[in-house]
Amino acid sequence: MRWLIRSFFKTLRLVIGPFLLLGEWLTAPKGMVRAPEAQARVDAACRQLALYQFRTCPFCIKVRQEMRRLSLPIELRDAQFDPQHRAELEQGGGRVMVPCLKITGTDGSVTWLYESGQIKAWLQERFSA
Repeated sequence: MRWLIRSFFKTLRLVIGPFLLLGEWLTAPKGMVRAPEAQARVDAACRQLALYQFRTCPFCIKVRQEMRRLSLPIELRDAQFDPQHRAELEQGGGRVMVPCLKITGTDGSVTWLYESGQIKAWLQERFSA
């Protein structure tokens, strides 16, 4: 019975996934325009960030749309199909749940931020000005 349920949801993801990605592409916001010096500072700050995500996860899509809107070049790490990134997420964050933003501080400390709403709020607070 368990395999039947898993098969059902796997098939559902295969059918709905392309439509989610199409919707993401069609509704992609225009990026924020900053002065070159300001964008260089943002780019440098984003080198300390990594988003662990599943490509067709609706919550990950929300975070990626916010990243586009704010013109943030944050590294995307596929925790669904890349076993190394999945292991890093589980070991560092404590669980395999996406989206998850890995924030590396200047002192080397690492913070794992889960939940799309919290990630979007943190990005807006830090980069919207």
